[in-house]
Amino acid sequence: MLKNSDAKALLREMFEAAIAAAQPARCVPLWLPKPPKGRLIVIGAGKASAAMARAVEAHWPGELSGLVVTRYGYAVPCQRIEIVEAAHPVPDAAGLDAARRILDRVRGLGADDVILCLISGGGSALLPLPGEGLTLADKQAVNRALLDSGATISEMNRVRRHLSAIKGGRLAAACYPARVVNLLISDVPGDDPPDIASGPTVPDPTTCADALAILDRYRIDAPAAARALLESGQGETIKPGDPRLASIETHLIATPQMALEAAAAVARRAGLAAHVLGDSIEGEARDVGTAMAGIARQIALRGQPFPAPCVLLSGGETTVTVRGRGRGGRNVEFLLALGIALNGQPGIYALAGDTDGVDGQEDIAGAYLAPDTLARAWAKGIKPRDSLANNDGHGFFRALGDSVITGPTLTNVNDFRAILVAESDGIAR
Repeated sequence: MLKNSDAKALLREMFEAAIAAAQPARCVPLWLPKPPKGRLIVIGAGKASAAMARAVEAHWPGELSGLVVTRYGYAVPCQRIEIVEAAHPVPDAAGLDAARRILDRVRGLGADDVILCLISGGGSALLPLPGEGLTLADKQAVNRALLDSGATISEMNRVRRHLSAIKGGRLAAACYPARVVNLLISDVPGDDPPDIASGPTVPDPTTCADALAILDRYRIDAPAAARALLESGQGETIKPGDPRLASIETHLIATPQMALEAAAAVARRAGLAAHVLGDSIEGEARDVGTAMAGIARQIALRGQPFPAPCVLLSGGETTVTVRGRGRGGRNVEFLLALGIALNGQPGIYALAGDTDGVDGQEDIAGAYLAPDTLARAWAKGIKPRDSLANNDGHGFFRALGDSVITGPTLTNVNDFRAILVAESDGIAR
């Protein structure tokens, strides 16, 4: 008979294995370039960028210097690469200053120099250099509106890079004629480089018109200066084929799929079949939760499409359209919807969390769900459907003591979801 505590421990072990698989200390050394004839300058942005910089320092044989920006609380000590902290997900003045300084750092280099660019999720907010005619306040307003709109991460980043003076390949163009080597840790569905931190050092095939269409689709009331920049076409990004980007080399060194495979290995060692349903699942978090509940119930009751016991793993980045007074959090919203749809179905447990340790705007990675979760909530006078309607998944799971807190993980390969289906009625559960 599977105890709640045993299920919780196993799910947490899977989550920790997923995070460990994407640690910069493990991934970065394999992809370092050969020492150049000229200088090596390290730049970067993202929640993992400081840890990536430390890994570079630990394994680089020669001289180097550089500057990277990471989220508050995610800095690690480095000796030769300067680490700056700034705000995420809504940018601040520290990020603005860091973006300006990074641009200054790469100007005036020669063809024998190499720029090693360390990019990971979160880099978009951490490099908030506004496009022509925009202010930091404009960028902050657009970011807040996008986060609450229900837009996908790809759509959000498409808008962001067309309102930027550094994203959408502009940073790479500023590095010319130096060679640029990109090491990317992906936090986006599909692992498309332009969408990772809004692609500061890769070409972008999308247009200002595409960005405008997203604002209109989600009825985002953007500042007038932002719309004007897009409508004028002056916010166009650097396109594929631009000669300034001809010497760029890009490597995906950690991805959501790698993290899910590491979690699957943990499940199999515990004697459970593990099934990866997808590493790029998108959509409203509550809708995904409801759909996953249907699959889990079919397994528990019918043994289809897989026999129990088993674990269902998935990643990607769902969205939350905030309509209530809660603070969102796509992983806790997914879990709450999953729990409501399962309605206490015996033998089904789940954990969902963001691999960077921050779900939405809370310094909480995610939460844990058990068959008795709804019953415990009702006993405390908490109505699960009211919490979901209020987008208050964090408040719901916090009240039950089921939040998953990791602290800064120093990496980011997007969301992690694991559903453990134990054997069904008449069998251990």
